Amino acid sequence: MTIYFEKTYQRSFGTFPLKGPELRDAVMAAAEVGYRAFDTAQMYGNEAETGAALRDTGLAREDLLITTKVGVENFTEEAFLPSVEASLKALQIDQADVLLLHWPTPGGDIRLSLEQLQKAHDRGLARHIGISNYTAQMMRDAERIVEAPLVTNQVEFHPLLNQDVLLAAATETGIPLASYCSVARGEVFKHAIFGEIGAAYGKSAAQVVLRWILQKGVSINTMSTKPANIRANFEVMDFTLSSIDMDRIEEMTKTGYRIVSRDLVPYAPDFD
Repeated sequence: MTIYFEKTYQRSFGTFPLKGPELRDAVMAAAEVGYRAFDTAQMYGNEAETGAALRDTGLAREDLLITTKVGVENFTEEAFLPSVEASLKALQIDQADVLLLHWPTPGGDIRLSLEQLQKAHDRGLARHIGISNYTAQMMRDAERIVEAPLVTNQVEFHPLLNQDVLLAAATETGIPLASYCSVARGEVFKHAIFGEIGAAYGKSAAQVVLRWILQKGVSINTMSTKPANIRANFEVMDFTLSSIDMDRIEEMTKTGYRIVSRDLVPYAPDFD
């Protein structure tokens, strides 16, 4: 991976569940403040709109890092590559910068979908490949099955959920983690500690949360429709949380607040 990729991918702008003018306005605002990594998925139903919005930004293709994800309904050998080609056509690009498997294969046999992901890489449909919502053991299995480097495992990651098992697996396998639900869909704001710490740095509670994630070695993937929040979410590289504040926030992981579970996604794995 290039230095540009590593630095840019640290802060991605997510597009779920945006559509229509709201999506376009958010993407335009994100590009204006400096985002260059953008995240979508087949499951979101907004790849074409995301692609159109990115073209409207006027940014050069080589400056963008575009991530999309293959849905589980397309994990068969017959459907996988055609679905990726359809995604690229919708996004109006020749190659995805990052192509992820959105979920582990329902039922637990992950080999076929990983082999198809490797094929997409080998055929030049994806510059980089990765996974999402994989458990620690699945990360270890995937690292053995796939020949190309897996550049990320995108998972739910925020200060209200202990993900130490996945962090250890990331170190073991060399597959970095990236966050979604980075502020726990607003749940973090119910806890005064983040605002209290932020006041000492002149930062918001959300910025403290995002900075904590980055200092844990995890990339952040954020979404907002409000230009002020989009800018604030991006401006998290100009301060560093002290080890004391990192530890204070670490205590919050004992809350055990998980958003994405089998109650929400029936084919989700048994998370660590």
